[in-house]
Amino acid sequence: MADIVKSFLGTGWSFPPTFLKGPAQALMVSEEQDIYQSIYIILSTTPGERIMQPEFGCDLNRLAFEINDSTLIATFDHLIYNALLNFEPRVNYLDTQILDRTELDGVLHLQVNFTIISTNTRHNIVYPFYLQGEGTNVSA
Repeated sequence: MADIVKSFLGTGWSFPPTFLKGPAQALMVSEEQDIYQSIYIILSTTPGERIMQPEFGCDLNRLAFEINDSTLIATFDHLIYNALLNFEPRVNYLDTQILDRTELDGVLHLQVNFTIISTNTRHNIVYPFYLQGEGTNVSA
């Protein structure tokens, strides 16, 4: 019975796409790993980046130079909630938490908490959000 439920979670190409040697075959992921990679793709994609799906993605890049305060956390929460609601029907979004606030490193680690609907299990992923754009003169 568990295999039947897990097969519902889906199977897809790994991200980034990887091809196996020998016969032309893409590396596949399934079950929870497929959902994790799907969420990562949604969070990493800026709306308008995909020509055939211009609304796909989560507009996190516009927050790159915002002040790290409670408003930023609420904005992350709102953007991620809407993106997962619209583009990942296999999960129920719970919340987003900022795990690491070391602004000098230029990275916020966002923990996205969700439940997988078909199994009713709670999961999370940690997504690294880069505060500084490329080409800055900030040394690490």
